[in-house]
Amino acid sequence: MRLLNCTLIDLVGEYMVSFGQGLPNVLPTKKPFDESVPHAPIRPQVLSESEKVLAVSNALRYFPKEWHEELADEFLSELENYGHIYMYRFRPDYEMYARPIAEYEANTPQAAAMMLMIQNNLDPRVAQFPHELVTYGTNGSVFQNWAQYLLTMQYLTNMQEDQTLVMYSGHPMGLFPSSKDSPTAIVTNGMVIPNYSTQMDYERMNALGVSQYGQMTAGSYMYIGPQGIVHGTTITILNAARKYLDLQDQSDLGGILYVTSGLGGMSGAQAKAAVIAGAVCIIAEIDPIAASKRHQQGWLTELYDDLEKVISRSKQAVEDKEAISIGYLGNIVDLLEYLVDQNITPDLASDQTSLHNPWLGGYMPVGISFEEGREMIINDPDGFKSEVQKTLRKHVDYVNQLTDRGTIFWDYGNAFLLESSRAGAEVLESDGSFRYPSYVENIMGPMCFDYGFGPFRWVCTSGSDEDLRISDKIASEVLSILAEDCKPEISTQYQDNIRWIDEAENHDLVVGSKARILYADEQGRLQIALAFNQAIKEGKISAPIVLGRDHHDVGGTDSPYRETANIRDGSMFTADMAIHNFVGDSFRGATWTSIHNGGGVGWGEVINGGFGMYIDGSLESENSIHSMISWDVMNGLARRSWARNIGAIDTVEEAGKLDPKLVVTIPNLVDEEILTNLSERLDDSI
Repeated sequence: MRLLNCTLIDLVGEYMVSFGQGLPNVLPTKKPFDESVPHAPIRPQVLSESEKVLAVSNALRYFPKEWHEELADEFLSELENYGHIYMYRFRPDYEMYARPIAEYEANTPQAAAMMLMIQNNLDPRVAQFPHELVTYGTNGSVFQNWAQYLLTMQYLTNMQEDQTLVMYSGHPMGLFPSSKDSPTAIVTNGMVIPNYSTQMDYERMNALGVSQYGQMTAGSYMYIGPQGIVHGTTITILNAARKYLDLQDQSDLGGILYVTSGLGGMSGAQAKAAVIAGAVCIIAEIDPIAASKRHQQGWLTELYDDLEKVISRSKQAVEDKEAISIGYLGNIVDLLEYLVDQNITPDLASDQTSLHNPWLGGYMPVGISFEEGREMIINDPDGFKSEVQKTLRKHVDYVNQLTDRGTIFWDYGNAFLLESSRAGAEVLESDGSFRYPSYVENIMGPMCFDYGFGPFRWVCTSGSDEDLRISDKIASEVLSILAEDCKPEISTQYQDNIRWIDEAENHDLVVGSKARILYADEQGRLQIALAFNQAIKEGKISAPIVLGRDHHDVGGTDSPYRETANIRDGSMFTADMAIHNFVGDSFRGATWTSIHNGGGVGWGEVINGGFGMYIDGSLESENSIHSMISWDVMNGLARRSWARNIGAIDTVEEAGKLDPKLVVTIPNLVDEEILTNLSERLDDSI
């Protein structure tokens, strides 16, 4: 056994672009705080005096003793000033972005692919708070500190094909002997004992440096910039229009008004998605930096801080059936109040603020500025929480008034309904259920997930635009063939995604790595992956591809308020499915696998399983695709089928006809008359 010493690699002068350098053997100069990039909100002070000492001690174990005295004071200062020890001094000086895979000096290409994906997640163009190692959602972290990043890159540079890297909540536990057929890495984030999974437990353990909230794609190195959520949002809006507005035969949503909020932690997805779908979107954002960033990126068409201008422009756009996103720099509650007062009824409405993180800036109270809110988080956290809950009650009140007039509102799986109910808002029915369905419960679950459709994504490791164009063409061709002979409900989803792929390049969706995403079912994912592998083998695509998916999927995520919201057999709070995806992917050919507490709706509310798969045109890649891709989908479909979801039952039965080795337990359905009689008997006995 060889232990890796943090001082093993000599460093001459300042940091060099040598990703395997690890931690330096000469203490780097302390860095000034960089005001040129956005920074994470200051985390709450939750540690006792003795726990602060423990947190510093935990951080110092990465470094030699001769540095401890100087770093102890520095780390305590970071802890007291920012609520977390980020180790800013050790942040590399080299530029952070997804370099072509050939630029990573690693012993295995799989490890090099992981390095590419990690650096993409920390690219300032991609990451929400790059210096705090947060990719998205205000607290979705890749690592807890910069020492972990440096060590991880060193391990990946040096590892052999018969080793596996073990990652504990951002901390690289080390390289362990395995086999060349084992995963390159096993990743966990936030996997704490269930009775210690409250928000306060998270704050404490994160401050101690022993656990982190990895979202899913942040901490499992599969984030592809904002286009991932753009695609999911586009599909959601299109399907919502079909379900609620009877627009099946229309190619776009021309003249439809969609009102929502959130351009920050959850990106500018809704603004861009609405334009792709052909609608008029008004989207509120209180953070001026986030709003300006999305406008400058072209994700937001126009931006105003005057409600009269916003409404006047939206009326014109609706009349002209213009596809446009109009940003309102202000609080969503002010926008909704104005709509109510002006008797304007949007067709569709939702919310995509970071309400999974409500007390640290994911949602801001009405009546105060963004900066005032951030100061209040630090100086009066209890008062801030009270104001957030008061605002949520107002928010829901205006939503209720608009829906009474005809607006269709859905929860976006961002914990809006959950936190609103906890705030005492009028959002519950008499039986305790939510007044509004989650978008998964009524839209994406029955229309997509139950048929196996979910966010299949890929990254061209060459960094080549041409490789991405070729992969787009291949994916479109595969889906077109599959769409020729299938059920209408499946054909519709194929056609939506063909349209998406065909339009993707025109909408400049790539931020960071050369990546793409689409919704595909089991056969779609399988056939696209095999076609990619063949194209790499034949040299049509110049370098390997990394396959993956988001957590917003069929089988990788157990989330009762989002991904599994349409599971109604009483098992919605169980997490067997996500665990089985994680374990099953690990021995079926995934290059790395991950399992997380949290993602989307927050810490303690969900378990996420994810993967990354490196394919290089080889027979081994082909075998892994056949073995793993189908399982990753079918596990989720089997669970949805057992929950008596009709679409899933049909899909599983059809899959069994294609593969006789797939044998799934199918539920026997009970006649409604029998259940009605039982209910009546129980009522009579009360």
